[in-house]
Amino acid sequence: MADPNVLNPHPPEFDRFLYASVGEDRNGYVVTVLSALARLGLDPWKETAELVTLGRDAAQARLGTLLARFWDVPSLASDHGRVARDLSQLLPEGPTSGNLKRAASTAADGRLNTSRAIWAVLAIIIALVQMFTVGGSGPGE
Repeated sequence: MADPNVLNPHPPEFDRFLYASVGEDRNGYVVTVLSALARLGLDPWKETAELVTLGRDAAQARLGTLLARFWDVPSLASDHGRVARDLSQLLPEGPTSGNLKRAASTAADGRLNTSRAIWAVLAIIIALVQMFTVGGSGPGE
């Protein structure tokens, strides 16, 4: 049977944290953790997986450092420590589900989370294209 999470490969345990607000930007729009991490040039799911593997206190410190670099929300300039503390409470306690374990181990190992089957199919398609292109009509046909 196919993996039920194939269309949504991100761990649902991260949702509460990633969709939490870090404050309002200069235009009055609510900025989520997901948006803040993306605006900092980070992969939100990978960063969250790394935060989970750090533990609560280290995750709070890392998150505080990241939020201090985030200038789009003016209130974070003076309040990033409290916001980081509150947000760190929304992180999952530890890798419990299969997706969460996979995301955490991928983040810890620094590897991309790509499917080997996709790469195998792609290699077969390239080989077939090359066979048909090179093995086309030859002299005497």
